[in-house]
This record gives sequence, C-alpha cells and structure tokens, in this order.
Amino acid sequence: MPRPSLATAQRRHRTPDERSGPTHRSRLEVVSAAPPEPVLPDAPPGQRSAPDLLSHRPALRVDARAVKESLAFAFAGGAPAGAFDRHVESASLPASTWDPARFAQHVFLRELIVGCLHFTSEGRTYIPSPALLGRALSQPPSDRDTVELRRAIFRELTGSEAQRRDLERAYAALRRWVGQIETIPISRGEGSRRRLDILAAAKDAFDALAGGFAGARSGLSRLSAFGAAVRESEAYRRLADLLAYDEEIATLDVRIRVGSDGHVRDLRALSIRENSGNRFYQSPLGRLVTKLVMLWRGYRFSDDELLTRHVNSVFDGIEDDLVALVQLLGDLEFYLAGLALRDRARAAGLSVCLPELVSPGFSDGARGGSPGRELKGLFNPLLLASSVSTVPCDIATDHHDATVIVTGPNSGGKTRLLEALSLAQMMGQAGFFVPAAEARLSPCHGLFVSLIEQAQADQSEGRLGMELLRIRSLFEAMQVGDMVVLDELCSGTNPSEGEEIFQLVISLLSELRPQAFITTHFLELAARLERERPVDRLVFLQVELDAQQWPTYQFVDGVARTSLAHRTAARLGVTREELVALVERSKRAHRRRGAEPA
Repeated sequence: MPRPSLATAQRRHRTPDERSGPTHRSRLEVVSAAPPEPVLPDAPPGQRSAPDLLSHRPALRVDARAVKESLAFAFAGGAPAGAFDRHVESASLPASTWDPARFAQHVFLRELIVGCLHFTSEGRTYIPSPALLGRALSQPPSDRDTVELRRAIFRELTGSEAQRRDLERAYAALRRWVGQIETIPISRGEGSRRRLDILAAAKDAFDALAGGFAGARSGLSRLSAFGAAVRESEAYRRLADLLAYDEEIATLDVRIRVGSDGHVRDLRALSIRENSGNRFYQSPLGRLVTKLVMLWRGYRFSDDELLTRHVNSVFDGIEDDLVALVQLLGDLEFYLAGLALRDRARAAGLSVCLPELVSPGFSDGARGGSPGRELKGLFNPLLLASSVSTVPCDIATDHHDATVIVTGPNSGGKTRLLEALSLAQMMGQAGFFVPAAEARLSPCHGLFVSLIEQAQADQSEGRLGMELLRIRSLFEAMQVGDMVVLDELCSGTNPSEGEEIFQLVISLLSELRPQAFITTHFLELAARLERERPVDRLVFLQVELDAQQWPTYQFVDGVARTSLAHRTAARLGVTREELVALVERSKRAHRRRGAEPA
C-alpha cells in the first residue's frame, strides 16, 4: 500500500505552484557497509548517513516507510501518546548469536530496566523502552567494532560533564518534539499553530544536535555532524525562514498619547515595515492575487490555508531527517540508562566499570591467550531498586572455561550471585557498564540461565520431570564455550538419584568447555568431586561464614560442610518449640468452638 501523502491525510488540494516548488529533499541512507565517520565521503549531495549510536556501520534501523506514515498522519491531526515509541521498540539491531529466551526471564531483565535504569533529563524522569533496551542488552553484538563503539561513547560521557549535558539536552529536545507531534488538536482552528509548533520543536532538536558535542572523538561526533549537515541543507533554511516569518511578519512603530489620569487617549501607527526579505513574504497585493487565482480555479483558500501550504511544504522537505530523530530516541536511551546505573551505584557506595574483554580474536589489551575471569566488587544491580543492603564480592577463576560449583547455606547469596554473574556477562558483552568495580570477562557465543521455577498449574510433569526437561533444554541449546548458569541442579528428586544425574551433567558439560556456574546442596557429592576431580577445570566456591556462622555474602574456595538448615528454620520460626506452640493454639481454639452453643 503506498504511503499516504500529507495532502491525502488532510484532504486538501495541491496547487500547481505547490507541486512545482523546491525539489531538494534530504535523504537518509540505509548503510550496509560504510566507515564509522558520521558523514559518508562518497554520499551524493544532500544525502546523510543516519546518526546511529548502536552500530559501528551507521544505518537507518527503523522502518522508514512506517515512520513516515505515522509522521504524515500525526502532523496532519495528531497521534496517540506512545505512537512513535512503538517505532523505536521495533528498530533493528546489529546481528547477535544470543537468544534472550534462554535467560532474560531468569535474570529479571525487564525489572532491571524499569527499576534501575530510569534516568532524569532536564528535570523529568524517563523510563527507557524495555523492548528496545532489553533487546540491545540481551542480544550483544557479534561485531567487535560495534561493542568498541559503545564502550568509547560511554568512556567519553563519563569523562566529560559537558558531553553528558549535551546528550541530556538533545534527548529532552527530542522528547519535546515527540510530545508536540503526538498532541491531538482540540479544535480545527489550532491546526496551523500546532504544526508550526511541531516544526519549531524539530528545529530545536536539530539545533541541539548541531550545537552540542564539541570536540567529541567517539561516536558522539555523529550527532553533531548530522545536526550540522541538516542545518546546511536548503530544507533546514526554508524551515528557519518559515519560523522566522511566523515570529515576525511585520514591525509596527506606534505613538501612544496618555492623559493625566494615566489612560490612553490616542494610539497611532507611525510606520509598518513588513518582513519582505523573508522568502515566505507576500505583499498584500500578492496575497490578493493568489486568492483570486485560486478562486478562479474553483478553490477557496483562507489566509490560514495559504500558510498551511507553506507549512506542509517545509515539513515534506525535512521528513527524512525527522525519521532519523525517531531512531535517535532509542539510541540515546541506551547511554542515558547506563549513566543512570552508574549514578545509582555510586549513591549506594558501589562502582560500575567497562570490563576488560579477553579472548582469542577479541582482546581489550595486549594480553596473550585468554586469562581467567575476575570481578572485583561484583554486586547484583537488581538490589539497587530495593531497600536491601547490597554487599559486593570478589570472584576469580584461573580460566573462563571452568565449571564452578557453588555451595553454602540458604539465604547466603548464591542465587543473587548467579544473577549478578549473568547480568555482568550480558551487559559487558553488549558494550554496557557491568556491576563491578573491575572486571575481566571473555565473550561467549550464548548464555543459558535457569533458576528454580515455580510449579505451574497446567504442568504435566512432577518436579523430577521438570528438572530433567530443564537439563535437556540446556543441552539442546548449548554450544561450545557458552556460559551456563544453573541454580539447584537436580534438586527435584532423592539424593542418590539426583547425584547420579548431577555427575552426568557435569561430565558432559565439560566436553563443551563452558563458562559454567552451578549451585547445589549435595554437599557430600561436591566434597567427593573436589577430592577426585573427575573432569578438568572444576572450581569450588562456598559461602563464607563469620565467627558466629552467619553468611558474609562473600565467596571463598572450598565446599560448604553444612547448609545451616537449622539456622534458617530458627530465623523463620520453624523450630520444634514454635511448631508445638502453634499446634496447641489450634487445639485450644477447637475446644473453644466445641464449647460454644450451636
């Protein structure tokens, strides 16, 4: 179906003069292979590459045709709130080998975005698009250069308050423009005024991009280059002239005579100077002739409708550049969300960092080979959204392709550790901040996370069956070198059978050289595996306990000797004494009910 023109959306006629107007139109290019510079050196005059901040090769990642349709209808008569956010959410992203269905639910990605990554820009709080930001984080780019582009932008933003202010200013200007174009006019008479306000907001957005990011050396320079290119275009000059004409049609010099009582006695116009230098100026005679010509052709135009012709023509000239502004909304949210996480962590006395990424063919430094995993000051960012005190810990292994078995008491922090490790890998590989003061990670092909799930009313299998299906889905999805995170492996059956399945999983996993973290309460089995070492690169971590046998939420080498079930039972009021007291209370209540008359 062809894209409806603005004229169709408004049901108005186009005149021959309008059709023969300026033919220059800026075009955004969908780039499949281009250098990282924001302006393509071989682009024809008038063409600009999209100001893409999420891809090494600049590309227009939104559906241009669909966005233009929405722009045409919204400019003509408004649009419901959030209409353009849907285009942002559906924007494409660089290719990735990760499948969010294997882990996103278990790491509570949506809760992380809504609870921890909201940000403030010019006094207003915004929640980034969970759909687009969730995909950008959970589908890390396979392209090394794209990851480095994002990391370089974050480094520049954290190193320069001016660049961060410019980013916030640009985002606020984009949001004001979207707010204007999504406004539905209350009356027919305010149509032209509303469209002029939309164009003014668009000009402010272009100016914010062109006027900011001075001296930027990262991908942020794409924003200023795009804004500058727009401002040099004929379409932008027509926009500026139209808005200037709207602000000043004419200058009127007046003389006011005031009486002794302070009241105005007389007001005379001494001179009127019309803004004849503006391209949109028409003399009174010219306006009259235009109306007469249109009347002779069978059209009736008011002054407002004549102005609308110019407004629509200017809008058509910048339409392609407006499509790029829609894409930028999601791109800027990615970086503002990262800065918000950094601020929130600092407020809690914690630190985030851009990790060192090491592996053959993907090294952040001059290291050879693939050194081990190391995270200092690792914390679970999900806790930042709650009042729970967050205790960072240090995790280190000699090799990334190790299988780490974690033991310790309930409520000792094991599950929170698994979440933190999963999020750190995902965020770091996406070019985002990780929740740690220092980190060294090795990129992997994919991530599989499975924490203990609640029973479903319609499930056909018991706990053992569900656990076996979980194990099968792991091996169906697993590829060599993937990261695997499993909580309470084989917890759904009796210890003897569970231990046998546990050992089978461990032995087969080792053949795929995973980056694996697995928690278990099979302490005797874990101790035997630590002694016998049946497979290579087994690592054992346990929850550290203080002198009073309380968890410190740190992790040290070794296997726990007890799960401290009695401590947990006492803390939750499940001792023999307390249960006996509850039983006696129930019996007394029953006897009282029996003594009451019917």
